[in-house]
Amino acid sequence: MRICANLRQNDQVGRVPDADLSATGEKSRTTGAGTVRALFPGLAPSARPARMTPPLDCPSEGRFDGCEHHFALRVYFEDTDLSGVVYHANYLRYMERARSDMLRLGGCDQRAAFEAGEGAYAIRDLHIRYAAPARLNDVLLIVSRMTKLRAASVVIHQRVMQGSLLVAEAEVEAAFVAPSGAPRRHPPAWRRIFETLIWKES
Repeated sequence: MRICANLRQNDQVGRVPDADLSATGEKSRTTGAGTVRALFPGLAPSARPARMTPPLDCPSEGRFDGCEHHFALRVYFEDTDLSGVVYHANYLRYMERARSDMLRLGGCDQRAAFEAGEGAYAIRDLHIRYAAPARLNDVLLIVSRMTKLRAASVVIHQRVMQGSLLVAEAEVEAAFVAPSGAPRRHPPAWRRIFETLIWKES
């Protein structure tokens, strides 16, 4: 059983479950930016704020499902090796993208923190296990959850799924370091976000 507080830091975070919001029983359309109909149920589609419409020409940041971040991608020819399966190092790239968008969607601006001289995250420890191959045109889902929060680091468990099939999984510890390279505590605002996202089993 999962125990997790709903994350509602800003318009970009959180997912409002599909629900009947009209007499016709029409379902709302859920996006990474939230549900337009849930926020503006009384307005005609043309009258709703344009900013709530997900831009079609912007990259996907994935979405939160409770505490978990889901990030989907497709395997391209450039991702595969001579045998036609995804090259093992590319799973690290997939997971890095998912972690970056998980932080961005949660409200952590890593670039701004670095440019302000606060620091940046560096991988301190990583363990990965490969379970099944992925091939050209496969659609993969990177499922990320924060499992441990320490003063200057966070542990994130990530699974690469193809439908119900586990392709790979990893446990990654990212440490926040100052420009000098010395460990530094998470920015206070970020720590509050992480505390909301920590996955707990019961």
